[in-house]
Amino acid sequence: MTRLDAGPEQHSGRPDCDGPRSLILEAREVPLGGLRAMTVHRSLPQRAVPMIGAWCFLDRFGPQTTKMRVEPHPHIGLQTVTWPFLGEIRHRDAVGSDVVITRGALNLMTSGAGIAHSEYSVSDQEIPLDALQLWVALPESRRHGEPAFEQHSDLPHVALAGGADATVVVGTFAGTTSPARMYTPIVGAEIHLPAGTTVRLPLEAAHEYGIIACRGSVRVDTAPVSGEITLPVNDLLYLGIGRDGVDVHADDDATVFLLGGEPFEADIVMWWNFVGRSHEEIVEAREAWEGGAARFGHVVAHGDERIPAPPLPAVRLTARRRR
Repeated sequence: MTRLDAGPEQHSGRPDCDGPRSLILEAREVPLGGLRAMTVHRSLPQRAVPMIGAWCFLDRFGPQTTKMRVEPHPHIGLQTVTWPFLGEIRHRDAVGSDVVITRGALNLMTSGAGIAHSEYSVSDQEIPLDALQLWVALPESRRHGEPAFEQHSDLPHVALAGGADATVVVGTFAGTTSPARMYTPIVGAEIHLPAGTTVRLPLEAAHEYGIIACRGSVRVDTAPVSGEITLPVNDLLYLGIGRDGVDVHADDDATVFLLGGEPFEADIVMWWNFVGRSHEEIVEAREAWEGGAARFGHVVAHGDERIPAPPLPAVRLTARRRR
């Protein structure tokens, strides 16, 4: 449920958007390999859209039956948002957390200047697992700070039209705010729509948004850019900026995840599990991890096992702007 590859989307950058958009970003299958032999559906980053607000990474892990063994590995400059649909995962980290990740609970890890963690399935046998793993880039005011971890099992709900319901995972949606501590204006919300329901989702016109279909058949009215479009499961619809709402229709029982926020304050350079601002910063973090630097700490209840950093590419890492 954490990125261990260093694929071609090594660089991402601040979005430049000046109005509403209607762009479907097709999820791509990414084999993570290793002992897990797992495959994820990656919706973000994309060449056309590297970020949505502070959101810089989105994987759908599952549904699949597998045995997860993700050994200790590092992060800098980001928050990991783990939102399970099915199964149980044990999370351990360098600030002493040792918790089980379950459906309905938000697990939020803030790396600050550096943290390490591991993720294991709770069974020695292969089990059904399904979750969203998202990353949020930290602003300058927080990215050099201390690491932290939060788990929230009592998240607020918002009743919507036609029996639809939203869980506010992070940030603020429809006037309701999650208890999770975030550092930029942001929203992440899971929305359930009964069959035959049409719901207008309220949006902040100054923020940009995307919707990912997680389950069921969903149609989204993208006016004024274009008309109603069908959103395939695991694909991400980028809506741009300048909207005060969007209409979503469910042909059958459906679940979508809304993500958005204020356009991010700076360009970022993202490589492997690191979010920085320059090539030099990424190189320094990689060398620190490979050298066993204290900045990443030691993951509770682990020995010397760890995931080594992949080689850096033979090019300078730079930020990528939206196309």
